[in-house]
Amino acid sequence: MVKKFYLPLIALLVVAMTSCGKLGELSPEYFKTNPEVLEAVAGKVPVTISATFPEKYLKKKAVIEVTPVLKWNGGEAVGQSKTFQGESVTGNDQSVPYKVGGTYTMKAVFDYVPEMAKSELYLRFNAKVGKKTVDVPEVKIADGVIATSELLNTNQVTPAIASANTSSSVDAYQRIVEQKQEAQIKFLIQQANVRASELKTDEMKAFTDKIADVKADSTGKAMKNIEIAAYASPDGGVKLNTTLSENRKDNTVSYLNKELKKAEVETNVDADYTAQDWDGFQKLVAASDIQDKEQILNVLSMYSDPEQREEAIKNISSVYKTLADEILPELRRSRLTLNYELIGRSDEEINEAFDNNPEVLSLEELLYAGKLTDDQARKEAIYKETIKRFPNDYRAYNNLGEVEYAKGNYDEAEKQLAKAASLKDAPEVNLNRGLVALAKGDNNAAQVYFGKAAGTEELGEARGNLAIANGDYEQAVSNFGDANTNSAALAQILNKDYSKAKNTLSKVENPDATTAYLTAILGARTNNSAMVIDNLKVAVSKDAAYKQYAATDMEFAKYFNNADFQAVLK
Repeated sequence: MVKKFYLPLIALLVVAMTSCGKLGELSPEYFKTNPEVLEAVAGKVPVTISATFPEKYLKKKAVIEVTPVLKWNGGEAVGQSKTFQGESVTGNDQSVPYKVGGTYTMKAVFDYVPEMAKSELYLRFNAKVGKKTVDVPEVKIADGVIATSELLNTNQVTPAIASANTSSSVDAYQRIVEQKQEAQIKFLIQQANVRASELKTDEMKAFTDKIADVKADSTGKAMKNIEIAAYASPDGGVKLNTTLSENRKDNTVSYLNKELKKAEVETNVDADYTAQDWDGFQKLVAASDIQDKEQILNVLSMYSDPEQREEAIKNISSVYKTLADEILPELRRSRLTLNYELIGRSDEEINEAFDNNPEVLSLEELLYAGKLTDDQARKEAIYKETIKRFPNDYRAYNNLGEVEYAKGNYDEAEKQLAKAASLKDAPEVNLNRGLVALAKGDNNAAQVYFGKAAGTEELGEARGNLAIANGDYEQAVSNFGDANTNSAALAQILNKDYSKAKNTLSKVENPDATTAYLTAILGARTNNSAMVIDNLKVAVSKDAAYKQYAATDMEFAKYFNNADFQAVLK
């Protein structure tokens, strides 16, 4: 009996309260948000709110201002208000019928700050009935903020920056550089003997001097071999020329072996011969200005048989004497090629030289030294030394900008990159300036710089990261292509391509803490608790900063009270 009397009494009290100038409390069930848990997109936290006013709630003379407020421990952000009015109020705000109520939409956008990572969305009300202010308690309607897209700006997912001597530009320092020294010995027509006069030419003297030089320098140079290629000019018949060119080869080898023995030089001598040097003939004719050379070249293209070629050329009587005097004698020769290597300092020697006597290092060696360490302080010292000694080379400024970028010193990075650009408007410098602009939140400038970075290996990833920053996740996935990087996986997760993201993360070449953390997020989004816990363990073991980050990461909201989750973060 008491129960039956009590419930109607409560109903009467509610009617009495709402009929005497009060609006009463609005339950959270009257509000829905999209998304249900707020999420950061392109540096903003957008939300669409569907608000329902129940029937007979908003009195005919009532006006209520509704303000979204995102609150966190120690702060809040206030969104755009929207005002609703009863049907008897004269004004331009949204009118709500008293008897039937209704559902209305409002939108809010908050500028994201990291403190929002664990926050709550409230609606705050300012209401009047007539001229009387009435109290409507604020109401919580959503949790927030999933900030996975902001990993791009937390130094957890860092786009690859381009070193001027390691990416689109060729690394100029090579420890072993292939070198060669060439010389020719010419022969008289139909003769194969090596004439003394041919051994006294400046070309042959330079050749023998280089052999002695390579032998004497036992550390900086190394001899590989000597090649001999002997030739006969394409006149006189194939049989004669075969014997002639072979004899020229043998005689050249015999001469060279004697000289090597006297000089006490041991190396391989590789020799071959060409019976009729039609290729050499064609090149010399093409480079000449002799009469009817086009007719001669046409003959070469028309006939492949040596005898037909020779006969057809001889029939061009107007030029044959010129050929015999100027072209053919150049083809009766042996070509000698000394192949050797210049051997530079080893990695250990370069490091030792930088520590003890950096002045002995060349520009290329200094730039290369920067590649030999992951220690940012050492890199900085190397590039500053390079700038001091070679102030007009853009690469050291670019690479010093890379160091400052890695340390998060974006203003200093931009300063160094601007200096690099003043020396050379190189694609990798533009790429890096774009990445710095991206890190500083200037997406428009980043887009402009990337447009001038064509040819850099890192451009696809840079544009992918820009698309993430712009909130265009589908475009980001397209820009990354088949790249197997943390950034590519992040784009795929944000685009909800979870299968593709899992495959990408499994193929990251050097998986790090971020790789594991992204895999944990993937586990949370696909309801795989083992994937969450196992990969969080790996992430925090490699980077302790992830303990604090995960503790407020709304990706793991449903794990906050999970004992295994809490154990990982202790």
